[in-house]
Amino acid sequence: MTLQEKVAQLFGVWVGASAEGGEVAPHQHEMEEEVSLDDLLPQGLGQLTRSFGTAPVDPALGALSLVRTQRRIAATNRFGIPAVAHEECLAGFATWGATAYPVPLSWGATFNPELVRGMAARIGRDMRSVGVHQGLAPVLDVVRDARWGRVEETIGEDPYLVGTVATAYIQGLESAGIVATLKHFAGYSASRTGRNLAPVGMGSRERADVMLLPFEMAVRESGARSVMHAYTDTDGVPSAADERLLTGLLRETWGFTGTVVADYFGIAFLKTLHGVAGTFGEAAGAALAAGVDVELPTVKTFGEPLLKAIADGQVDEALVDRALRRVLTQKAELGLLDADWDPVPAALAGAGEDPEQLRGTISLDTDANRAVAREVAEQSVVLLRNDGVLPLAQPPARIALIGPNADSPTAVLGCYAFPVHVGAQHPQAPVGIELPTLREVLATEFPGSEITLAEGCTVDGPGTDGFAEAVARAQDADVVVLALGDRAGLFGRGTSGEGCDAESLALPGVQQQLLDALLDAGTPVVVTLLAGRPYVLGRAATEAAAIVQSFFPGEEGTAAIAGVLSGRVNPSGKLPVSVPSRPGVQPSTYLAARLGQVTDVSNIDPTPAFGFGHGLSYTTFQWTSLDVESLQVETDGEVKLAFTVRNTGDRAGTEVVQVYLHDPVASVVQPVQRLVGYQRLDLAAGEAARVRLSVPADLASFTGRDDHRVVEPGDLELRLGSSSTDLRLTVSCTLTGRARRLDHTRRMHAAFSTAPQPGR
Repeated sequence: MTLQEKVAQLFGVWVGASAEGGEVAPHQHEMEEEVSLDDLLPQGLGQLTRSFGTAPVDPALGALSLVRTQRRIAATNRFGIPAVAHEECLAGFATWGATAYPVPLSWGATFNPELVRGMAARIGRDMRSVGVHQGLAPVLDVVRDARWGRVEETIGEDPYLVGTVATAYIQGLESAGIVATLKHFAGYSASRTGRNLAPVGMGSRERADVMLLPFEMAVRESGARSVMHAYTDTDGVPSAADERLLTGLLRETWGFTGTVVADYFGIAFLKTLHGVAGTFGEAAGAALAAGVDVELPTVKTFGEPLLKAIADGQVDEALVDRALRRVLTQKAELGLLDADWDPVPAALAGAGEDPEQLRGTISLDTDANRAVAREVAEQSVVLLRNDGVLPLAQPPARIALIGPNADSPTAVLGCYAFPVHVGAQHPQAPVGIELPTLREVLATEFPGSEITLAEGCTVDGPGTDGFAEAVARAQDADVVVLALGDRAGLFGRGTSGEGCDAESLALPGVQQQLLDALLDAGTPVVVTLLAGRPYVLGRAATEAAAIVQSFFPGEEGTAAIAGVLSGRVNPSGKLPVSVPSRPGVQPSTYLAARLGQVTDVSNIDPTPAFGFGHGLSYTTFQWTSLDVESLQVETDGEVKLAFTVRNTGDRAGTEVVQVYLHDPVASVVQPVQRLVGYQRLDLAAGEAARVRLSVPADLASFTGRDDHRVVEPGDLELRLGSSSTDLRLTVSCTLTGRARRLDHTRRMHAAFSTAPQPGR
C-alpha cells in the first residue's frame, strides 16, 4: 500500500444516508472542511460515520443506501476494502424508527446486568441487520459531579456498578457481531465544576481506583474491540496524547488488542483547545504516538496534515503502519476482507433493490424490543419515599396531573435518543416511534378516575403564571401526580445532556417553587421525576406523600411509572447516584472519605437526602441468620458467609442485596465504604432465600503509596444491606499475613449463590 492508501484506512467520513436509497453524501459540520468522496475513495476509506444517525431515513432505504455506498468504496480502491460503518447506540440504535430504550443511568438503577446484556444484544442485532459494524457505546465514566450534563449517559457513581453493568452491555453488543466502543478513556466525568470538557484534576490513586476500574473490568471480561479516548486532560495531559494511558496501560498492561478511536474531532482539539500541538500535523503525530488508530468523525488531521508531517520527517511512518495493522486486523475479523464479501445485510437479503418496494419493510421497533424496553424501564423506577399513599390500589376519583413533564412525549428520552438528538432538527419528519405521555398512560391505567391537567410551569422557564391554576387543580383533587425533571438536549438546548451542565442541583427553572406551592395546597403530592440527573427536592424529601424517580426511562417509561403508581409494578429500582439534600454540595458522591462526609469543622453538610443504592418496595424484607465460616482469613483468601433474606410482606417483590466494604485503617485514605458486590433476589410473599457469599480478599485492594495495588492485613467490615444507608448485617473480620501486591489479573468479583429457605 502507498502511504496515502495506508492513511486513508485511518479516518472516517461523516455521511448521511439517502432518503431515496441512493449513495450517501458528506455531512457538513462546522468543524469539517469540504470533503469530496470522488477525491478520497480511490485511496480507500476507514470508516463511514453515522449514515443512519444523521437525518431521518426509512431503515430499509438507509440500508440500501449503505449497500450502494459500500460497493462504491470497495470498487474504487485498489484492494477492494470496504469501510467500517459506525453508529451511536447509547440508549438504543440511534436512528429513525428504532426502539428508544432507557438511558444508561436507568440501567444502573436496575442493578441487573443480565437484563442489560439482553437489551444490548437486541440493539446489536438490529444494527448488524442493516449493515452497521461498530457501536459507540457504552459510557464507562463514573459520576463524580452530578452537575455534569452527561450524567444521564453514565451508569452511576460507583465504579463496581458501572463496570459490571457496562461489561454486560458490551457482551450483548459483541454477541451480535457489533464492535463495542468503551468510552471515554479516561477521566472525562471528573471535569472541574462539572463543566463539559473542562480540565480534570485528580491524583493517580483516584484515577486508578475509581475512573479506570470499569475499563479494566470491561477489557478483561467483555471482549470489547474498541476504545474511545476522552476529550479531557488530566493534570495537563490530554487523553488523546497520553501514551502511558493508551499504550502503556491499555495495551501493554491490560493486553487490549483492538482499535483506539478518537472522540469526534478530539485529535484536532489537541491544537485548537488543549494547545499541546502547534499544527494539525503535530496533533496527528501526537495522537498516533499515544496510540490512537482512527480519526473520527471525519478526516481533519489524518489527511494532508499528517502526510505533510511525515514528508517533513516530523512523524514516523511506522506509527501509521502500527495503526493500520490494527484497523485491517479488525476489518478482517468483521469479514470485510473476505474474497466473497457482500455488502447486502441480513435485513435486505433477497429483497431486491427497488426503493419503493423496500420502503417500510424493516422494523427496528418490534414488539419484542418494546417488551425488553418495558422490563428495563419497570426495573429502573426508584421509589424514594412513600408515606403509604402508594400504590393507588383503590383508584382515586380525581387525579390532578401537574407539571412540565406531564404531557411531553419526549420527557422520557435522553439527549442521544434519535428524536431528541437528530429529530429535533427535522420537525417536519414524524417521530418514528410511539411516545405516550404520562397523561395518556394514566388515563389508561386509571380508567375510572377523572384526570385534570395543568402544566404549572415549563421545565426551565421563569414564568409562574401557571401556578394558580395548578394549585386550584390540586385542591380539587384527591391526589396530585406532579411530573418534574429535565428536558434533554445538546449544548445548552436542554437542561440535561452533552453540554447541558448545571450550575447547581436545584430543580431547573421554577419547578421547586411549583413543588412548594403544591405541598402547601393540602392534597397529597406524589412527585414523579423524569430526569437525567438527581436533583435536590427540598421540602418534598420529608413532606411529599411519595417520590418516584426515573432517569429518562425510554419509550415504555411512562407506562412503567404508571404501573408503579397503580401497584401493577412493584418497584425494585435502586439509586445509581445519590440524591442530594442541598444544591451546593457538589462535587460529592457516596464514595467519600471521612472528611468528605459531614464533620464539625465545616458548616456544609453533604449528607444526601437519599443515598446510593436506596429504593423502596411495596413489600418488606427481613435479613437474619448470619453465619461466617471464619473471621480471620489470609490476604490471599476469602471471607465466606451466609444469611437469609425473607419477604415478610403480602406480595411478591425484589430485594437487591448490596455488599459494602469498610476498611477502618489503611496506608492511604479510603472511602468510608464502597460497593464490592450485589445480587437481585426475586421472592414471593413469605418466601425466603439462603444467600451464600464468598468475598475474595482481593476486593479489599487499593492503589497504595507506590502506585501499585495492594491488599493489606488488618481489620475489615463487610456491610450487607438494602442500600448504602440501610445496612442490615455486618461482618467484622481480619485479614492476616503479609501485604500482597496485585495486578490486573486479580479477582474482581464476589461469588453469590442462593437456595430456597423452607418455612416462614
